[in-house]
Amino acid sequence: MGAGIGGLATARALGAAGWEVTVLEREPFLSTAGTQIGIWPSAWRTLQELGVAERLSSVAIGLPGGELLHPDGHVLVRIAARGTLRLVPRMELLEALLGGLPEGTVRWSNRAGPSSPPPPADVVVGADGVHSAVRAAAFPRARLRDTGVVAFRGVAPVPVDGASETWGRGLIFGTGPFPGGGTNWYAGVAVELAGTRNEDALAVLRRLYAGWHPGVQRVLDAVPEGGVDRRRIEQSAPLSSFVSANTVLVGDAAHAMAPHLGRGGCEAVADGLILAESLVRAPTVAEGLARYDHVRRRPSLRIVRASALVSRISNRSWRPGARDGLLTAIGSVAHRLS
Repeated sequence: MGAGIGGLATARALGAAGWEVTVLEREPFLSTAGTQIGIWPSAWRTLQELGVAERLSSVAIGLPGGELLHPDGHVLVRIAARGTLRLVPRMELLEALLGGLPEGTVRWSNRAGPSSPPPPADVVVGADGVHSAVRAAAFPRARLRDTGVVAFRGVAPVPVDGASETWGRGLIFGTGPFPGGGTNWYAGVAVELAGTRNEDALAVLRRLYAGWHPGVQRVLDAVPEGGVDRRRIEQSAPLSSFVSANTVLVGDAAHAMAPHLGRGGCEAVADGLILAESLVRAPTVAEGLARYDHVRRRPSLRIVRASALVSRISNRSWRPGARDGLLTAIGSVAHRLS
């Protein structure tokens, strides 16, 4: 249920293992939401196992690390990645996961629900995102939590060198390179600063980030009118299990998280591969689902908590001086030890 990253990764892995797979997607085509996602080294290895990494290599941009900046532009801390962090356009990732699936695997414009139940299946996989209908039906006590952050994102037609995040008071602004010489940018704004949906998003951003360093201004000046995606960020309250009878959750349906660690898509592809491996290795469906739940639930919920912590530190800190001093100290110690 759902042809997003988690659903297509699961379909691809199960299909390769010999399962008959049907993907029901309510939209008539792949989602065009989102811009670029970070693929951490472990997730890249998962994509290699799924057989899509080679196709993505031509569009992936590798980064050795990045910088955290003060709004005036000075560097608070430099961060070196353990391995290469790759930036991949979300649409390219979806198309790569979809490619190779047998014709007819995905049934577009198929909104399953109480009046239109899914076809009989040994396993029903809820991969229908943060506001999952599958989760609501099979896990009626599941809840979402508001992070208090509104995310804005888009692509600007100007180049940028490397990746950085600038942290202010209730505000962050991040940039990274986008294929073709553009900039993938995003802003995290405390909800009380973010205005309303009736306001022009670009005007809100230009007002909030006025006076920040030239790197931020250059990007915002280049953002086209109407080129801003705006959404309230929610995260999952912890579930005691990702499995209910023969229904199992993957991706944001299981563990929606704040975007501050850039791990949502990475965890979704891991879910798909491990779910398939668990079902293939187990003598029964029930045992396979139990293995998946055992392997994936606690690690993914730890990342949900860690992402929430970084969100609070970066976006919800109203004492930026103390926060920035701590970051600078950590960066100085790390530099001396490197």
